[in-house]
Amino acid sequence: MKPRVHAAIALSLGLLVATGCSTIGESLGFSTPTNPLNKNAKAIRDTAPVPAPVPRELAMGLLPAHVVEAGDTLLVQPVELDSPVRLPPDQPVQPDGTIDLGQYGRPVVAGKTLPDVEVAVREAIRAKSKAKEGEPVAITVRLLAKPGKVFYVLGEVNAPGAFPITGHDTVLSAITQAGGPTRRASPQNIIVSRPTAPEGCRIVLPVCYTNIVQLGDTSTNYQLMPGDRVFIPSKGTFEDILGGRHRRPGPCDGPQVSCFSGGCGPTAGGYAPATGATVPVPALPSANQ
Repeated sequence: MKPRVHAAIALSLGLLVATGCSTIGESLGFSTPTNPLNKNAKAIRDTAPVPAPVPRELAMGLLPAHVVEAGDTLLVQPVELDSPVRLPPDQPVQPDGTIDLGQYGRPVVAGKTLPDVEVAVREAIRAKSKAKEGEPVAITVRLLAKPGKVFYVLGEVNAPGAFPITGHDTVLSAITQAGGPTRRASPQNIIVSRPTAPEGCRIVLPVCYTNIVQLGDTSTNYQLMPGDRVFIPSKGTFEDILGGRHRRPGPCDGPQVSCFSGGCGPTAGGYAPATGATVPVPALPSANQ
């Protein structure tokens, strides 16, 4: 019997070598994670309140007014079709922050909002034209493209990358755009990191992905802002084997209460403790939410 056992062990080791120990070890959770969660990021994440006081699904906010930057494309044109002013219509903002208005010069527009750009263009036209002081020069400026305004989805997703901000992006829509989590992803450790100044504090928000997907809990389905980083870390050692049994209490372990049980208090995501009060079943959100 022993020779057979030894032969089986030798065969298993041979298969490990032939197929790649790292691949099998990774699938079983034995190897070092490819995209580990930084200990500092985890520590800051664990200090964030759940739900964090930021806009999220069903409670979206408006993005700040767009500030023009190099790489944007503007549409600059007179309001009146019969205006004697002739301008190149599509205006890419150059690396030095200017646009080319032809005979009217190259005003600097980077760092300005669109209303401020309209003022700068009107002044440039007035300086080069025969328009009298106080005579209106009706110009409209529209934003055609803003390639610099993006969010990032990184780590254990099938198609990581930078994606353009639309104003109604959430963690769930971002991960979906990136092809969804891979089989190596750790869904209970996903984070959103918001850019801050080098000398400032850090903003790292916990994402309860399984609650978002399986419970419809919008508490951590944050609205994304320009520059946000959604990071999906790899599973840690034994996470594949033990699942949630090895986990310590974390930001995604709050109680969840069914809206049909009659014990759900007024809450923005199911994290309020049960009060015993009878609450009407919430209506489905409208299409514009």
